[in-house]
Order: sequence, then structure tokens, then C-alpha cells
Amino acid sequence: MTSSPKTTANSILGLALDGSRLELVSVKRANGSLEVRQSVSVLLKLDPLTNEPELVGAEIRAHLEAAGVRDRRCVMGVPLNWALTLSVPVPAGLADEDLQSLLQMEAERGFPYPPEALMLSHSLMGDPKGDRTALLVAVPRDHVVRLQRALESIGLRPMSLSLGIAALQPVAESPSADGCVALLPGEKGIALQVTAAGGVAALRLLEGAWEQEGTERRVKPENLGRELRITMGQLPEAVRARVRQLRVFGVDRLARETHEQISRRAEALGLRPQWVKEFGPLELGVALPAGTAASPALALAARHLTGRGIGFEFLPPHVSRWKQFAAQQSSKKLFYALALLALAVLVVGGMFGWQQWQLAQLESQWNAMKTRVGQIDDLQVRIRKFRPWYDESFRALSILKRLTEAFPEDGTVAAKSVEINARSGVTCSGIARSNSAWLKMLDQLRGVKEISAVKVEHIKGGANGQPLEFTFHFNWGDPTSLNR
Repeated sequence: MTSSPKTTANSILGLALDGSRLELVSVKRANGSLEVRQSVSVLLKLDPLTNEPELVGAEIRAHLEAAGVRDRRCVMGVPLNWALTLSVPVPAGLADEDLQSLLQMEAERGFPYPPEALMLSHSLMGDPKGDRTALLVAVPRDHVVRLQRALESIGLRPMSLSLGIAALQPVAESPSADGCVALLPGEKGIALQVTAAGGVAALRLLEGAWEQEGTERRVKPENLGRELRITMGQLPEAVRARVRQLRVFGVDRLARETHEQISRRAEALGLRPQWVKEFGPLELGVALPAGTAASPALALAARHLTGRGIGFEFLPPHVSRWKQFAAQQSSKKLFYALALLALAVLVVGGMFGWQQWQLAQLESQWNAMKTRVGQIDDLQVRIRKFRPWYDESFRALSILKRLTEAFPEDGTVAAKSVEINARSGVTCSGIARSNSAWLKMLDQLRGVKEISAVKVEHIKGGANGQPLEFTFHFNWGDPTSLNR
């Protein structure tokens, strides 16, 4: 799991985004303790994902000015509903370079987006000397870039982009320590994280854990209990036996109600429930004032100031302006660049001269054969006139045959429409009952030798037992079709 480096700064701004709600906490470190200078929770009118980053930044700046916040360094917690997760088994004794290659390959296979469109982070769980499991977490790169641009447009300097629940309940330093289920009620649902065996075992957003009653939301205890049982049941037996705690974070009514409704069900699963309204005096590794409310923004800021691990990291690597300037102005590199440019000009000029000479030669040859070529063209027109009009390659039937063979016979993935174009390839839309069946069908399709450039254009649904709707496109590379 990525951790934050040790910092020499003595103050920082913690931000945590959850739907349209933004939490801001300004924290200062002094004499071995932390002081919370400002803390406020606001509702954003502009969506960071659909509005211009500069406009979103201007709205955030207005809230900062109203709260009297002057910090420029900040850490940001992104919503859990932005994240995609994938569990990957890791063989024993795998080197770090091989591990990165394995995770990159699994991300390309398991996520419905190309690797370059995602910011990836991971957490390893298990004995370092034996087989382990990596929880791979991905956030769309466009989301991160837009949020980073919004913050930088108002002079803020993002130091970290992570998940708030990972900062609230970090991984225990000892792999043998008791595991913990952490719950954090939010605007889009209840965030759930399971930490055990030195890593994060599960990370989910429970969107169906409550129901709307007028202007208020009420926890649905049956749904919440079922999701907890499902999550615990999906853990390996050795990991599940280590999970003995359940902690509900938050100070509002939803957090209290979540704790009340889940306590009895947690005890039935062998978990000790706890409602965490306030941080302990040394819970974040540094002294805190008594009665400090537990919040993701404060946890992110405190762990960054103390140099302790924040958790998953999604901020792109920062290259300082000095390094950029030094790389651009290096005299040796500049000399080599000019020499290469001069050589390129000479080569291009010579190629153009050679091309002109060849064109003149070809023009002379064409003038000599133009009459005979006209006669042959005349003959080809007559041949085509009497050539059979039908196509013997059966291109459309061949495409449908290969497409049908890739779909499972049990009907878990079904096509609703197939559009075959002579130039732009094939577009297929349909539904799938499960994400695993959908991914297996894609792997089958990519294995067909006539099919290339398989690209997912649209994917929707798949949560809470709902069918997954998809649209994908591919090119048909049958040699017979290319000759037509």
C-alpha cells in the first residue's frame, strides 16, 4: 500500500469530498500535538466531474475564505464511489518489479478501462513469505486531473489524493493483529473497508443500505446486515477468523443509527461493535485535543503531518519546476538536440530531392505506357460487367458465428443488437447477469483471431443484482473480407 512521505510542514488543509458535501479541516502541528484551527462542512453547488475545474475551484475558494482558511498545502479524500476494485492472487516470492507487472496486466484484464485511463494503487494482504492477495484499486485519471486542476487554479498545492476511510481505519502495523470492519456513512451510501493480515481485504460502497423517507434517510437493517454477511463470507477462512472488530465512524444521526442497527448482527458474526465519534488521544500517532470529532479530512491531514501511511495514493507524481527547467536548459542536451535537428533537415531535404527525381522518372514511364493502360482498363470494365454480383465470403454470417461462439450458452450474457458496417467494424449491445460472465465473454472474444481492437464503449449497472448493460466495438480482420 502506498504511504505518504515524512513531511517537514507544520500545517496542512484536509479536504474530503463525498457527493456534493465537502469537509474542510485546517490542522497545525506544535509541540508534539495537533491543533484543529478551522473545521467546516459545506455543500458544493457545482459537480467537480461535470463543471469547469476553474469554476469549481472558485466555489471552493469562496468557502475557504468564509472559514478563514489560509493554508496552501492540502490533502484530499476522494469519494469511494469513484473507485473500482479488483482482488488479485500474488504468488509467494514474487519480486517487486514482477509484482508491478502482474498488477498492471491484471488491471488491463479486469477493469473496463485501458490502464492509461486509470490511477492505480494497491494493498497487499498476507504473509510476505507465502502466497498473498493484492486488492487493486483504480480511480479514473480524468476525475483526478479535474480535481487537481480545480485545487491548483485557486493556489492550493495537493500533496496527496486518497480514500478517507483508509485514513480513518489504517492497516495494523502487525500482520497478526486483529482485523477490523470499518463503516463510514456518507451521502452516496455506507463505505465499508475490511483490514486484516497486514492489508485491506475488502473495499465496497453499500448503496442500498438505507432508504429515503421524505427529506431523511433511514438505515435498512436487513440490507445492511446482508451486505455485511456477504462481505465476511467472501473472505478467505484464515482472514475471516482474524476479523474481530467493527467500527462505525461519524458523529451524525446516520452514524448513530448505523451503529444501533448493525451491533446485534455484528455480534452474531463474532465482531465487537464500536461507535467512533471521537478520536482517542493518540489514535493518529500524535496528541489530539479532547473531544476531537472523527472525520476523514482530519484523519488525512493528521496522518500526512506525522508521516504515517495514509493508504491508497492516486495523485500523479510531482515533478518540480526546477527539475523541469534544468532538463530543458541543459547545454549538452541542447547541443545534441540542435545537431539532431540539423541532421534531420539534411535527411529530409535529400529525401525530397530523391523523391522529385523518382517522380520525373515515373512520369516519363507513364507517358510511354498510358495508351496501353487505357486499353487494359477498358477490358477490366467489361470483365466486371459480367462478373457475378454476389459475395462468396459470407462476411456477415462469419461475424455472427464467431460472436455467437464467444457468448456463454447458459444465457448469462445476451446480445440485444449487432450492427455490422463495412468500414467501421462491428458494434454489439446487450446485457449480462454478472460482471464475471461479462469479463469472461470479453476474454473469449479477444481470443478470436479474426477479431481485433475490442473496445468497451459503454457499461452501466451491475450493482445490487441489477443486470449490467454494455456496448462494445471491434474490427473484423477476416482476410477474405479485406480483399473485397
